[in-house]
Amino acid sequence: MARFLVVVESPAKANTINKFLGKDYKVEASMGHIKDLPEDRMGVDIENNFKPHYVIIPRSRKIVHRLRKEEQGKEKIFLAPDPDREGEAIAYHLSQIFKNKNIFRVSFNEITRPAVTKAFQHPGSIDLNKVKSQQARRILDRIVGYSISPLLWKKVAGGLSAGRVQSVALRFIVEREREIKRFKPQEYWSIEAELKPAKGEERFVAELKKIEGKKAEIRRREDVERIIEDIKKEKFVVCKIEKKEKKKNPPAPFTTSKLQQEAFNKLRFSATQTMQIAQELYEGVELGEERVGLITYMRTDSLRCSQEALEEVRGYIEKNFGKEYLPQKAHTYKSKANAQEAHECIRPTSVLREPEEIKRFLGERQYKLYKLIWNRFVASQMRPALFSSVEIEISAGRYIFTASQTSVLFLGFLLLYPEEKKEKTLPRLEEGEVLELIELRDKQHFTKPPARYSDASLVKVLEEKGIGRPSTYAPIIRILLERNYVRREKGYLFPTELGMAVLDLLVSYFPTLLDPQFTAKMEEDLDKIEEEKQDWVEMLKGFYQPFLQDLNKARKDMRTLKKEVIKTDKHCEKCGRLMVIRWGRKGRFLACSGFPQCKYTLPLSTGVKCPQPGCGGELVERHSKRGVFYGCSNYPRCRYTSKTLTQEVGEEVIDSNSERGEE
Repeated sequence: MARFLVVVESPAKANTINKFLGKDYKVEASMGHIKDLPEDRMGVDIENNFKPHYVIIPRSRKIVHRLRKEEQGKEKIFLAPDPDREGEAIAYHLSQIFKNKNIFRVSFNEITRPAVTKAFQHPGSIDLNKVKSQQARRILDRIVGYSISPLLWKKVAGGLSAGRVQSVALRFIVEREREIKRFKPQEYWSIEAELKPAKGEERFVAELKKIEGKKAEIRRREDVERIIEDIKKEKFVVCKIEKKEKKKNPPAPFTTSKLQQEAFNKLRFSATQTMQIAQELYEGVELGEERVGLITYMRTDSLRCSQEALEEVRGYIEKNFGKEYLPQKAHTYKSKANAQEAHECIRPTSVLREPEEIKRFLGERQYKLYKLIWNRFVASQMRPALFSSVEIEISAGRYIFTASQTSVLFLGFLLLYPEEKKEKTLPRLEEGEVLELIELRDKQHFTKPPARYSDASLVKVLEEKGIGRPSTYAPIIRILLERNYVRREKGYLFPTELGMAVLDLLVSYFPTLLDPQFTAKMEEDLDKIEEEKQDWVEMLKGFYQPFLQDLNKARKDMRTLKKEVIKTDKHCEKCGRLMVIRWGRKGRFLACSGFPQCKYTLPLSTGVKCPQPGCGGELVERHSKRGVFYGCSNYPRCRYTSKTLTQEVGEEVIDSNSERGEE
């Protein structure tokens, strides 16, 4: 008979921990939160200092019954959910269902035998300040959601919702899309000279950078032709050679946001996929006869690393790469100001578990993400890379051309964490040397609009602006996609017509709530509650009264889009009445003007012709459990479908997803 009961969130985590604890411990899983605010009402007594009314989640009733049964005869209860605010709230609600008051909080950043054993040797108590901070966030989100969502049902369509943080994220996506639509490409030209030394055959290319000491800005073809004719009259002379040694420091180990960004950029994993795979690696994987967590806790904004891990990785680097790759002392990285320093960075629980050694135990995606985390952490503790750079200026009268060369002197961390860069080579040149012109080339360019947000770039901007926290980045994107406010195409996030309409209403009537700076301040206030620097009730009072004023105005004045219909000349195929365009929870659609007597509907056409030969139909936006896709309007006669549109619509710039503003 076990003497102690241990409760964690997931069966996978329970399975791993169970291997580390002896027969005196019984490990059970709560399957996440067991209590929450009720689904059918606000569940917050605003007049009574925002007192929350928590209830057992319906799906958790059997779990609670099982846990209470397991409690019987146990000397102690150990609560071991994840080490963050959500985990602390889960532990607090679990503590309320037990009669036994001999309850302890156990916390660890990695699920390995040493970490778990140490945690159980030094159990603590529930951090009520973390619980208050999580509770304040939950109440804030409930007030916003349960106040604005019914308003959207009434004004736009049933089934819609609004969220405090995801609405601001939607604003970024919509505003970026409109910036792209407004963008007008500007023409500009570049001029290159292909040159070679008078006594050599090695050719190289230099680019025109300055004209009479000022930056070369060429906007018209006629100017290009005039400048080229002018340059042809001049001698090309090497006027300046500058040699430098440059150092590139290794990147810091991963935080949640940086892991999501890099996993998207290098592996094309969405933020949700990254966190799901990271959760699996954290909770434990069977490695032959051993089950162990492979990475530390994956929801963190800290760059701190334990002394034991630093000693292990430094020993590994010296043994496997040599002393020349090991810095004199361990690198330390400064976390951002509001980081939770109780956590560590995301790192392998042991660098001795090399990716290739355990590859056979991992799924393909698990292996790729583990290797990325392993490489990044080991690289973060290696010596910087050293480069030799040569910058050359070449004069042609009043025109200055430049060419450069960079060569690696010492790979350092790049040996393990390489960057894709094409090296340029130059012939050996001397100042005052006259060069031979082989050819002058001109090239026309157009400035490009800013890139649409991807999962990576949206997470980056949310982090930079202090919106959301490590645990919220992936859910924010997932919810926007589920609500059909945003669609993902080729890895980029496009706002839907519905998303734009909802955002415009929210910005008009809830300007403060949709202000990124206000949302960031709310995050800071939640941090202050955890740090016991702010009272959670006072924080909610400060938010609620201005919000209530905006809400009452919106209830009175907001446009009712669902009542606005646009007449068309298309006839209903069932009753012959004219069709009209209406709003629904998936956007605008065609409906019979005879509704509710006739309920015939059709999706709106995108204006893109069906590519099937001889079809003659148009592609329409359709929805399935897997998301948005495009199908032929002649379905079922034509069954063509596509995940993306096959041609440009209107003036959409398809190539606006470059990460650069200009070529």
